[in-house]
Formats: sequence, structure tokens, C-alpha cells
Amino acid sequence: MSVLVTGAGVIGTLTADLLAQRGDVVVVADIREPGILPGGCRFARCDVTDGPALEALISGHGITRIVHTAAMLSTAIRKDPVRGIAVNVMGTAAILDAARLLGVGRVVCASSTTVGYSTFGSFRGETLPEDIPLRLVSERPGSIYAATKIAGEHLALVYADLYGVDAVVLRYAAVIGGPLDAPTSVPGRLLAELVSAARSGNPIRLDDPLLLWGGGEDFVDARDCARANLAALDATAPRQRVYNVATGRSVDLPAFLAAVKAAWPTLEASVSAIPETGFAGFRHRRPAPTDVTAALAELGFACLHDIADSVRYWSHPRRAPDP
Repeated sequence: MSVLVTGAGVIGTLTADLLAQRGDVVVVADIREPGILPGGCRFARCDVTDGPALEALISGHGITRIVHTAAMLSTAIRKDPVRGIAVNVMGTAAILDAARLLGVGRVVCASSTTVGYSTFGSFRGETLPEDIPLRLVSERPGSIYAATKIAGEHLALVYADLYGVDAVVLRYAAVIGGPLDAPTSVPGRLLAELVSAARSGNPIRLDDPLLLWGGGEDFVDARDCARANLAALDATAPRQRVYNVATGRSVDLPAFLAAVKAAWPTLEASVSAIPETGFAGFRHRRPAPTDVTAALAELGFACLHDIADSVRYWSHPRRAPDP
């Protein structure tokens, strides 16, 4: 296969590396060249909101499959909401339309379990499925990021329904992974602050509302996200089209702190108070773990890494990725 991976962030880079390792032709596209490009991959400078440039890139490299991970996360969107909407919504639309026009095969689109966070107050059940009931007004998204991901999911499904674009959407849980010197996600910020305190030997007291949560949260290792992308590319009959990518196990804040302390025994951490709200300041606590049965049944995918392994791996220096 000749695969275009949009976004040279941690998940996109890990995905490109796995694809190259198995012999696929891989082109990584981003607005800026990454510091390290996986061996055997080509880089193309491209803005996903530029439809004609995308079409030229796909045609010029003979792309037959796409993994679309390019996006702005909540931290960046707070600084520039309009640009975030353009990248996350119009960028996804441009990818899907290029696939329609050029007859690209499978398109895997990265989404987020935050699309369902607003339903946590009313949900009743043992696990949270992909087709979760959502009231359009009273359970509207709690962030611009979540709103853009809902829009992206709907676009992918509509392009599949109307135009036959073979789109698959993966809803990543809260992702653990990436360098700690410039974290772009809430889990990354939390891990970076805790590891920094452990390295310095100074006690830390967590009081940022975005880094505290009540109840549990489902985390996923970036290496598992990359593996899920390949599973979605290869799946022969992804009938549901939208899949949760998660461990299916909820982790509360004390358990998260314990995982970091196991990796960094010098850590001395306390919290101001456990809030009534859920993860990243969302108003409701998670009522149940994530349902991961569809990903296993239709994609043949299950996570390999638990929270302890993820924290240990991503919080210590490494020379190379280890998917």
C-alpha cells in the first residue's frame, strides 16, 4: 500500500513507523517538518485545509490509503478557536473529499471519546458504547475540540453513506504519550508536571482544575493508537465504522498518581481536593468504562498497554519508539 499519514505528531509518527516497518510506502504530511521522521518515510509539507494541495499530493505519490491524525488539540484551540475549527473540521472535509474525487481506498480518521463526555450525566449502563444516546441541545459538546470531533465523525459517516468513501473513525481515549518538554494534551501536561517534580525532588500539590478529576477516566497509550490505525486500515469488514480505542478500564486520580510514583519513587504529590467534575474539567464524572468489544470483533484490535506501562514508558528517556 501507499499510505498518506496526515499529522507528524506522536500518533501520526508512530503510525508511519509501523507502516514503514511492514513495507508500505509512507508519506507523512504536516505544515512543518518533524524533528525525527521514521526511517523509510517521505515527508511532504501540506496544510490539510488546502484541498487542491492535498489532491496534488495524493495523486503525485499514488496514495491508496489515508490515516488522518492531523488536528489541533484543546490547548491550542483555546488560543485560536477559528483556526482549530478550520483544521479539525475543514481539514477532515478536505481529506474526505479528496478521497472521493481520487478514489482513495480506506480513510481512517482520528476522533476522541470526548464526543460523549456531555452524556455522562444521563448515561445508564455498564459500558459506554460508540452509539451512545446524545441530546443535541442539553448534551451539546463541552469544548470546541469535542464539537470539531463530532463534526468530523458525522462528515466521515455521511461521506461513506452518500459517496461510498470507505471511512473508519477511531475514538481514542485520553492519550498518554509524546515528549514531556512540550505537552499538548491534558494527560501530557499532568504527566509532565509530576515527572518534573519527581526529577527535582520537590513536592507537588495539584490544584489546576484541568488536571484533577473525580471518578475514573479511560486512558490509552499512543503506541496502541498507532496499532489501532493499522488494524482499521486492514480490517476487511468494518461495518460499524466508528470504534472506541481504549483499555476499557477506568483509572481514578489516586491510581494515576500511584502509577507515576511506581515509575518515579521520589515523587511526593498531593491534591488540593478531588472535584465533583470529571476529567479535564468536564462537568460530569465518567459513569462507566468504555466498551471495546466492537474494535475487537470487527478490527481485531485490543490495547496492549495499561496505565502503569504507559507512564513508565513515556516518562523515561528513550532512544527509539517501541510499538
